[in-house]
Amino acid sequence: MDLHEAQVYLQASLHEVSHAFQKVPGSAVLIRYIQSSYQNDPIRSMIELVLVIFFVRYLLSPSYPTHDPNYVKLREDEIDELVREWEPEPLVAPQTAFEEAEAEKQPIIVGPSGPKVKLSNGKTVMNLASYNFYNLNASDSIKEKAIQTLRTYGVGPCGPPQFYGTQDVHMTTEQDIATFLGTQGSIVYSHAFSTISSVIPTFCKRGDVIVADKMVNYSIRKGLEASRSNIKWYEHNDMEDLERVMKKVVEEQSKKKILTRRFIVTEGIFEMVGDCSDLPKLVELKEKYRFRIALDETWSFGVLGRNGRGLTEAQNVDSEAVDMIIGSLAGPLCAAGGFCAGSKDVVRHQRINAASYTYSAALPAMAAVTASETLNMLQCNPDILFQCRENIRAMRGQLDPRSDWVQCTSDPENPVMLLVFKPEVVQSRRLSNEDQERLLLEITDETLVNGVLITRLRSTPLVGSVGTKDVDIKPALKVCISSGLSKKEIEKAGVTIRHAITRIMSRKPNRQSSLAA
Repeated sequence: MDLHEAQVYLQASLHEVSHAFQKVPGSAVLIRYIQSSYQNDPIRSMIELVLVIFFVRYLLSPSYPTHDPNYVKLREDEIDELVREWEPEPLVAPQTAFEEAEAEKQPIIVGPSGPKVKLSNGKTVMNLASYNFYNLNASDSIKEKAIQTLRTYGVGPCGPPQFYGTQDVHMTTEQDIATFLGTQGSIVYSHAFSTISSVIPTFCKRGDVIVADKMVNYSIRKGLEASRSNIKWYEHNDMEDLERVMKKVVEEQSKKKILTRRFIVTEGIFEMVGDCSDLPKLVELKEKYRFRIALDETWSFGVLGRNGRGLTEAQNVDSEAVDMIIGSLAGPLCAAGGFCAGSKDVVRHQRINAASYTYSAALPAMAAVTASETLNMLQCNPDILFQCRENIRAMRGQLDPRSDWVQCTSDPENPVMLLVFKPEVVQSRRLSNEDQERLLLEITDETLVNGVLITRLRSTPLVGSVGTKDVDIKPALKVCISSGLSKKEIEKAGVTIRHAITRIMSRKPNRQSSLAA
């Protein structure tokens, strides 16, 4: 084939290719784009062509070089030997001797949970280790409604929200929560723990600033880690220190001429201490320095306030002044899941960006209906809360002022009473945290022998998490009050706990040291 024939053949081939390409939908638009871009800026067209060639080569190349001089090809027997020798690291650290002893003594409840429970050894005890503050799981009306919902909707939706997991009962529950709190809207999550740990990284990203209380709970800390934001800490419930930190953040950003999202993250009732935040002061500082507030009311929703609306009702703060109110539908509401309430924009943003909402199955319909029913009961019958608070006062009267060994750090209306050793006791006996944990375990065993079931504060998961280096988490007894018990029964349980503490702490020093060893 001479040169002329080659040119004719090439032109014919290009004509056929061009004719075939023009039949492709959208080809005319692409041709016009290339022609106009080349005429206006030919350098840009060349750069785009280089990028396209690089992208195609990148897709076709292997993920790692197989012809590298350091690449060693192993025989089959060598691969099998390496597989046999490989031992994966355990997902959970091995139990310590203290944890093994604790696990052996763990009481097992047989049958339904209530104010009084039957253990596997056949003994019936008063249950002061449950979050069933109002004994709502014994309500026949709630049980009947839950069974009816179970027969209608089944056990679970088996799908994520926004796809086919959302049902009419979920929308009803979200409206009930928003109406109950007085917010524009709310969103329901399927798991209480993952609610706050998902809400924080949904709104806070890398470069944003979060100012958090040093004593926030474990789920909040996981959310702070996931956000990868710039985290600042302030002393527990110290509003002066909080203002100092906020003022410093504002000054630093004004000098650098940058503006980021800024949040205050705190709890209504602190899980690790039991006391409450100063919400009016928080709102005042938020408006002064232009921050947003994410308030975790996991332990205060359904507990504080006349009708159990939480810290906003208890401290007379407009709920719309708090940007995000996060709470739990478990515990006192005897349901499951969690929620975040706020403005319509806050709720709408979470429906497509919150990880534990988008990538998790929706809340079972039975739990959603149960939450709505318990909210209705709290709203229509606030005497349930008053009876529980009477029992709280009765228990505090038997423990805090009368005991020479422990003091209560919880808020007077908090049904979860945290009892820690008094500072003078810790100092005089030189008790380390491990010593205190051992003594508290002996106290729980002693009270159980005498017919009262209580537990201890679990602070182990916090060890090693973000912001815990300078935090002193005190070991504590956890006594959960229930309105399902009479005032006399509560007083009797308080006497039992106080006497158990006295018996354990009054032992001879040599015996205590041998136990600690």
